[in-house]
Amino acid sequence: MKAIVQTKYGPPEVLQVKEVEKPTPKEDEVLVKIYASTVTSVDADFRRGSPFIGRFFSGLTGPKNSIPGTEFAGEIEAVGPGVSLYKEGDQVFGTGISHGVYAQYICLPEVGSTMAIKPANMNYEDAAGSVDGALTALPFIRDKAKVRSGQKVLINGASGSVGSAAVQIAKYYGAEVTGVCSTANLELVKSIGAGNVIDYKKDDFTQSGETYDVIFDTVGKISFGKCKNSLKEGGIFLESALTAEIIPMMLWTSRFGEKKAAIEFTGLMPPEERSKNLVFIKELIEAGEIKAVIDKTYPMDQISEAHRYVDTGRKKGNVVITIPHNGIS
Repeated sequence: MKAIVQTKYGPPEVLQVKEVEKPTPKEDEVLVKIYASTVTSVDADFRRGSPFIGRFFSGLTGPKNSIPGTEFAGEIEAVGPGVSLYKEGDQVFGTGISHGVYAQYICLPEVGSTMAIKPANMNYEDAAGSVDGALTALPFIRDKAKVRSGQKVLINGASGSVGSAAVQIAKYYGAEVTGVCSTANLELVKSIGAGNVIDYKKDDFTQSGETYDVIFDTVGKISFGKCKNSLKEGGIFLESALTAEIIPMMLWTSRFGEKKAAIEFTGLMPPEERSKNLVFIKELIEAGEIKAVIDKTYPMDQISEAHRYVDTGRKKGNVVITIPHNGIS
């Protein structure tokens, strides 16, 4: 089978399409034929091996897993003899374990994987682009902030993968949503449910005098200190990126003051819990509450170009990779 292989950290050119051995499912595993994946900002970080602290998970001197990629959508081609939750032909979407999805096939355990039946109203490309952003945003919006009807929620980086999902999930829970993004993305953010939009190139929301129950920074570009005066009493600042300030501020505000700062390491949640969240996301998609935001789609052999585009920082929503199978073993 064909897979995208990375043997060292570096620029997009370290990603090469190569022939590798097709896996065979063990007793408790399913074999997934992958039709689509994505390039997230986290994928780009792991490719570069930055920040360095991430190498304690991915490999100090080089990638532990030579096949990168996290999100997928595909079809179950075979199941191990002990598998009962899935059957051949099931269309699924989810995330790999320690990467590994930039390939035509992957074996995943039936229990202990973040996987669910694909939404019936989505194709493979849209389904792959609906996983990571929503799985990250949901625990912040629903669980950490406990967003409810009538609250004012500001999403910084509202046009990105996590941000676009956060806008839609916050709206689902009844919030009045303000999205912060660049000029080019204002209409996009409005179209997915933001009642108000702010062009960060023209206006600084922290200087407007408006206050919010929740401020969610999905891109690691602002700080609790800068946003504190824009929070209502009892408000919470959420950060999805591991910045230098967020851990000290989270510890400090957990003991002092009415305004709080918080981070949630959603990727480290137990797979069973993430799978439950993915099933909930599937239900929201099928109910029309969430839709995929797809910026660009690249074929597998243009993986370097896809990563190069994500490196520009101008990605809107998701960048999808299609995995070919016709005539390829």
